[in-house]
Amino acid sequence: MAQASYPEDLLYHVEHDWARVEGAQATFGITWYAQDALGEVVYFDPPSVGTEVAKDQPYTEVESVKAVSDVFAPLSGEIVAVNEGLAEHPETINEDPYGEGWLVKVKLSDPSEAQTLMDAPSYQEGLE
Repeated sequence: MAQASYPEDLLYHVEHDWARVEGAQATFGITWYAQDALGEVVYFDPPSVGTEVAKDQPYTEVESVKAVSDVFAPLSGEIVAVNEGLAEHPETINEDPYGEGWLVKVKLSDPSEAQTLMDAPSYQEGLE
């Protein structure tokens, strides 16, 4: 398991998802808190490239030894890449939630939505 961390370069959604915004594209994943609460992730149901995702709406699921949980889109757009490595190694989400454990890359339809997300200190404050 990864150590608790909340990188400063990410934006955070109230449903424990993160976004790394780079221009008109963003990478999405689940936070350290989310993977810790889930326990060992055993399955990631990848959405298809080309799928439209809407901010605040579930777009996929992760399954752990404890439960199946929806993953919410922190921002709206079109999925342009899926982390194929998670099919064989879903535990990567636990081991490296902000690096190799990313879930999807999205071409943003409204980059201004990023202003509604939390920075790392605000997200951590909400966890207390």
